[in-house]
Amino acid sequence: MATAAELQVRDKIFIGGEWVEPQGGETIEVINAATEEVMGTVPGCVAADADRAVRAARDAFDAWSRTPREERAGYLTAIATGLGERAEEIAATISQELGMPLKLSQLIQVGLPTGQFAAMPKLMEEVAWEEEIGNSRLLREPIGVLGAITPWNYPLNQTAAKVAPALAAGCTVVLKPSEVTPLNAFLLAEVIEAAGLPAGVFNLVTGTGPVVGEAIAGHPGVDMVSFTGSTRAGRRVSELAAATVKPVAMELGGKSPNVILDDADLGRAVPDGVAKCFLNSGQTCSALTRMLVPRQQLAEAEELARSTAEAFTPGDPFDPATGSAHWSRPRSASASAVTSRRARPRERGC
Repeated sequence: MATAAELQVRDKIFIGGEWVEPQGGETIEVINAATEEVMGTVPGCVAADADRAVRAARDAFDAWSRTPREERAGYLTAIATGLGERAEEIAATISQELGMPLKLSQLIQVGLPTGQFAAMPKLMEEVAWEEEIGNSRLLREPIGVLGAITPWNYPLNQTAAKVAPALAAGCTVVLKPSEVTPLNAFLLAEVIEAAGLPAGVFNLVTGTGPVVGEAIAGHPGVDMVSFTGSTRAGRRVSELAAATVKPVAMELGGKSPNVILDDADLGRAVPDGVAKCFLNSGQTCSALTRMLVPRQQLAEAEELARSTAEAFTPGDPFDPATGSAHWSRPRSASASAVTSRRARPRERGC
């Protein structure tokens, strides 16, 4: 299992079923969120690397799209199994990259993406791949090569949410993970390689959004882009994709306020809302960081919020005591969210 003391150096990218040297000669440092020390490096790829990955995905598409669904489901199950077998290592890596306490990384940052892949075979059975509607026949077919651009805050889960259904549908994938939390994507690529997925079906290229992300979004060989991140970056992805008239699925930043009405139980509602602010060190697009309460209950709500916040224990994400809180009143199960030492200020995406 990875520990906070190990330096993870990744100098190759995964293209066409092989670990290959990138054409870009730069490296990107990955910073430990708790210590602010360098915990690893990944390649800073260039547009030529993205092009190579897209070409590999394009070459693999025809055969993969014709692969029987039962066979594709078997690969997805194998990937889920592989993630489960390496759960401790993955959780430790993400806890370093992101700062989420280890116990929650195991539950959320590994549990959710593993579940994404594991759920695909059953969902594939439920999809109406072909149906008659009046005098028409509707066929659901893979769109082609998917460019997946993922965020930093739930890195492996957001990757799985794009990659798993794409593979299930018969698409091939080029993944660009966030350069802030990219190391977990290499572990996924190793799991996919071990599962025996055909060469070129999944490809991993690391780098920055303005270089690699833009190369993927505007590439004529990419048939669709799935992007999660900031509104500003989403606009740019849409602009580049428009040149080749490819569909874009976007999950962008922004959230609604947490509205607590005058008949609510403040003793439950306020601590629950504050706890959700601290989940994943506040690095959550749905974090309830805006709370609206009736004016006549403001003082009580403020006191509850203060006492709730003070009950949390910041610290090293590998320390079991980090995030522990002691409450003087019953609370909902969702109020058990925890925080690590700090969250680096970043452009808010999702």
